[in-house]
Amino acid sequence: MKNQLLLVGALLCCLATGAASGQGDPEAGKRLASTCMGCHGIPGYQNVYPSYHVPKLGGQHADYIVSALQAYKNGQRAHDTMHANASALSEQAIQDIAAYFAAGNE
Repeated sequence: MKNQLLLVGALLCCLATGAASGQGDPEAGKRLASTCMGCHGIPGYQNVYPSYHVPKLGGQHADYIVSALQAYKNGQRAHDTMHANASALSEQAIQDIAAYFAAGNE
């Protein structure tokens, strides 16, 4: 019984450590997101060509931002500017940017 409790405790520690490592740092994200603000920080901003509304990112769910940036990075989402920006980001940088915007920062 004691060994089973130790095993469960060790497993919980591993899971908790893994969950924490998957989260981003909003302070690091703030520095990284400065390039995002050139478009996403302008209320009502629209691209000239092709014409579309640039979405606000502040308050967006972190998982969505991570998914979107990964899709731009690997070419699943087509947008030349976003692909260029995302392709230079590490997975940790993507997590950090997502944490920054998910905290409601604009």
